[in-house]
Amino acid sequence: MMTAEKDKNRIKEFFELSGMDFNLRKYHKPVLVYEVADDKVRYSLWEEEILDRYGLKNVDGWDKTENVAFCPDWMQGEEDDDDLDSIDLDEDDEKIGI
Repeated sequence: MMTAEKDKNRIKEFFELSGMDFNLRKYHKPVLVYEVADDKVRYSLWEEEILDRYGLKNVDGWDKTENVAFCPDWMQGEEDDDDLDSIDLDEDDEKIGI
């Protein structure tokens, strides 16, 4: 199933990590519509008004495909901050005598 991302910062992050050329200025309210399947991300950019009019469920195609290794963690449902929460920095300091 396709997912819609409306956060411009996240959309920019995706294009910067994937190395693709992008120009969001031509979109009034850009929406990145994507699907993760078989280590690939299939995606296209939509204008929010058009996507709202026709609905996300009616999106049945994509413009480009990218390897998931070059995509942000949030596209796979993982948050960056979760990885850092499990690290106990004080414990490491005690081991080295600080």
